[in-house]
Amino acid sequence: MKKEIKLKPIGIIHTPYKEKRGMPIQGTFKKNVKGTIKLFPEYEAGLKDIEGFSHLILIYYFNRSMKENLIGTPFLEDKEHGIFAIRSPHRPNHIGLSIVKLEKVAGDTITFSEVDILNDTPLLDIKPYVKHFDSRRNIRNGWIEKHFKKGRVPRRVKLKH
Repeated sequence: MKKEIKLKPIGIIHTPYKEKRGMPIQGTFKKNVKGTIKLFPEYEAGLKDIEGFSHLILIYYFNRSMKENLIGTPFLEDKEHGIFAIRSPHRPNHIGLSIVKLEKVAGDTITFSEVDILNDTPLLDIKPYVKHFDSRRNIRNGWIEKHFKKGRVPRRVKLKH
C-alpha cells in the first residue's frame, strides 16, 4: 500500500529557538528552557485530563526541512548512518518526536520545558508519556552508546543539518 496519507496540524509549537544553533540535541540536556503550544480552538477539548501527566510526547512536522535523505550525519558524529538510525529532520516524512515536561495547561495553551524544537513548528499530535508503557529494560543504544561513556553528556561534533 503506497497511497498518500494527509495530516493536518492541531496547533503550533512556540519556542525560543529561531534557528538550530544553540538548540540542544535533546531537550533533557537543557531542562529549564520553556516553550508553549497554542492548540487550534477546535482541539482544546482534547486536553481534558492531560494535567495529570508529568511528560508529553509531541509529534510534529519538520517544516523547515526541504530535503529527504536515506543516509545522514548526526550531530554527534562525522560518520554517516542510515536515516532510521538517527533523528535527522531530513527523513522521508519529516516527522519529529520529542518528550517534554508538562508545566501547565491554560485553555488552549500548554506550557512545557525540556525543549528541542524550533519556533513555529506545526504540531501533529500529543500523547501522554506513561512510564508503564514507554519505559523499557535492557536497552541497546547502537552507535550512540559510545558518546555517553562514564555518564558524560556529549558535545556536538558539528552542525551539518
